[in-house]
Amino acid sequence: MSTLRLLLVGTLLHAKQISRSPFEVAIALVVPVVQATLAVYLFRSGGEQHRLLEAAVGAGVMGVWSSVLFGSGGAIQNQRWQGTLEMIMMAPRRPALVILPITIATGITGTYALLATLAWGRLLYGIRLDFAHPVAFVVAAVVCVVGLGMFGLLLAATFVLMRNANALANTLEYPVWLVSGMLVPITVLPAWTVPVAAILPTTWGARALREATSGGPVWPSVALCLGISLICLLVGFLVMGRVERRARAAATLALA
Repeated sequence: MSTLRLLLVGTLLHAKQISRSPFEVAIALVVPVVQATLAVYLFRSGGEQHRLLEAAVGAGVMGVWSSVLFGSGGAIQNQRWQGTLEMIMMAPRRPALVILPITIATGITGTYALLATLAWGRLLYGIRLDFAHPVAFVVAAVVCVVGLGMFGLLLAATFVLMRNANALANTLEYPVWLVSGMLVPITVLPAWTVPVAAILPTTWGARALREATSGGPVWPSVALCLGISLICLLVGFLVMGRVERRARAAATLALA
């Protein structure tokens, strides 16, 4: 119960911090709308009017991924700038348990992107929100957010080591959403990207949402997303411990 309370209180605290950051709020308000607009016009120009709802959902998942990626890196960077990263690493809990609420909070905050793209598509472009499996869509959305949060924990291990975490985040944003098939089908990508996509929870989370939207076997994708996310959580715990010890030995936690 104490661990659960730690996760709940930590997630709430970091969600409040993110909601009070002008940069995070501006990104959350603008980026999803821009991505949804580009996705709609892209599908319209390709003569795929029947897939506009899939385009809106895909753009929303892109927004959630961007929020997790930059939010996790930005949170670690902010802790370093504020001089509290050392205290997090020295807390009487495993470092991964203290950092996990940060990544989950960024995923929860990123759900606005999914809701905003659907609302934007409905109000401006008249896209009908006719989901093939409405209940499965809600479940898939929750699983996708949780999976991205656990994947963010694995990425946060490298963010602790790096002085400029955003440098890594900038290089990961577009390749991951492209390989994961959030907007572009994986079948049009080179064959060597298929094994890479198969090990990413983002791939199965995006597929579950897409199948819940258009109709298809949702639950296998949900199960795979959960399974890979749990692996990311376990690996993240192990890697975070080793990274924490290395960062202490190299004295790279603080700015100076």
